[in-house]
Amino acid sequence: MKNVLYATTALIATAGVASAEINFSGFARFGLGYEEDRTSDVQNFTAGGASAGTTTVDTDETILVSRFRLNIDVNAETDGGVEFSGRVRLQADEDSGTGEANEAGLNGARFSVIYGGLRVDAGNVAGVFDNLPNYFGVEPGLEEFIGQYSGVDYSFLEYSSTGSGSNAVFFQYAVGDFAFGASYDQQTVALGGVAQDADRWDVSVSYTFDNITAALAYGESDLVFGTESLTVFTLGAEFGDFFGTLFLADDDVLNADRDGTAYGVSASYKIGSATTLTFAYGDGTGADDLEQYGIGVVYDLGGGTSLRGGIGQSERGLASDSTLQADFGVLFNF
Repeated sequence: MKNVLYATTALIATAGVASAEINFSGFARFGLGYEEDRTSDVQNFTAGGASAGTTTVDTDETILVSRFRLNIDVNAETDGGVEFSGRVRLQADEDSGTGEANEAGLNGARFSVIYGGLRVDAGNVAGVFDNLPNYFGVEPGLEEFIGQYSGVDYSFLEYSSTGSGSNAVFFQYAVGDFAFGASYDQQTVALGGVAQDADRWDVSVSYTFDNITAALAYGESDLVFGTESLTVFTLGAEFGDFFGTLFLADDDVLNADRDGTAYGVSASYKIGSATTLTFAYGDGTGADDLEQYGIGVVYDLGGGTSLRGGIGQSERGLASDSTLQADFGVLFNF
């Protein structure tokens, strides 16, 4: 997800030391969200007040949805033009199961070194797939709950907005219309009390020509019980008021019912000066892949503020029925 961020900048300087720049940016959204047959896991208690596990119960189908996100970026540049930066994020969301507030807090830090077309991130990073052009495409709705990538079940390296994230490395080098990326996450898990490596690595290449961008990425995870991999090809194009993407992936996971090819499309079309229509569809060939499709609308109010809403359907392949979702509200950038 990409947002136009309006930054507020403060300069901190001390005598004899190069100045450091601090930027604050982010967005906030709130509105109503509907999910058919919404459920939540609630805590059970005995008559004496002791915890007795959890039970899945039906909750309100319509809830108040919200998110507040504040990015804090610090930047410093050497005399040789090398930029060093760090980012942390404050975020607060609703609990999608109950509509109550989730715990809010500070996430793990990301550190970056940037020089020319080279960028290296370390810490709580977004990996190759999280950075891949047009992987997410157009996501309808205030909460962007429908995606062309829904048929993918591979767990790739992602930036964590609310947790510490993975302590990993992301590398990208851009030259002309080409960009090359790679990421590595040195995971360790325990099996029978013995530490086991569970490393993840990814590579990508993208090329932009005129108004079209093509990207290809491959990733692999060495798990305790086997190896999983993901290959993704994306294509995005803009023609005047129309923007569209194509998504194709080979999803090789240990769950045979979710193994196979994932595919999807998404699009947005601007009608008039302030209104944009959005659409997304995603599915996969696996027997238990997740199929999603939906439409949305964005109405620009100016000043970085917009009204947004969407309606869509989600269905897991082996599930007995599908789930209708919808939302509507306001989003503003700062």
